[in-house]
Amino acid sequence: MRKMRAKQRSAVVFGARNLGRAVIELLVSDGWAVTGVARSRRTLDGVSESGALALEADVTNPASVYGVLEQAAAAHGGVDLVVNAAAAYGGDRSGPFGGGPIAEADLDGFDSWAAAPARAAFSFLSAGGQFAIAQGRAATLVQVTGGSARRALPGRGLWAAGSFGVRAITNAAALELRPRGIQVTLLIVDAGIQPLDGSTRGGVSPEALADPRRIADAVLFLANQDARSASHELQLTPLAESWTP
Repeated sequence: MRKMRAKQRSAVVFGARNLGRAVIELLVSDGWAVTGVARSRRTLDGVSESGALALEADVTNPASVYGVLEQAAAAHGGVDLVVNAAAAYGGDRSGPFGGGPIAEADLDGFDSWAAAPARAAFSFLSAGGQFAIAQGRAATLVQVTGGSARRALPGRGLWAAGSFGVRAITNAAALELRPRGIQVTLLIVDAGIQPLDGSTRGGVSPEALADPRRIADAVLFLANQDARSASHELQLTPLAESWTP
């Protein structure tokens, strides 16, 4: 008796340049039908080279997010996994990294470091949640953020405000969508992320940087969970980086 062929799972990855590219490559190698989403032509060319469908969209625009999900579903028969690995920038980030001291920061810095990440997470989860509900089947949404979602540091309060907002929006979406069989997870990468080509960042030891390919492994782990083993937050911290419970 001939065995029925398992249905190919489908994923959409927003932000396809570094971490997103690692996720795309892993999923393609694992047999998924993958759509990679970015804004630059160069990044989209890389998506195509990885064997994924390349689509242009703006993750900060809910209509743009929903439209891409519809295109991916039409091409691949639905969507099982949606990942937001896009770095959300807005306004001018030419000032101090993280926004600088609160008493010295201005509203432009706030809009860039605090409002922009929260807006992107809202756009991704709002449109992604609407799509998953309309699709009417189990799906996993993964929002990636950094260690600033766990704590504020001097000179980086604006960045922490944005990351705390990302965490709150993601946690709320997880609570709201659980009853519908939709898993929403916040993936916290509590370290800098090493470039995919293996180069260093700002003199930081590679051992203290998160390997994008290992983060991609975590995304696949989340995608393979079922209704009896759902994680809503997962934190990754290299052993060479400091860690605070």
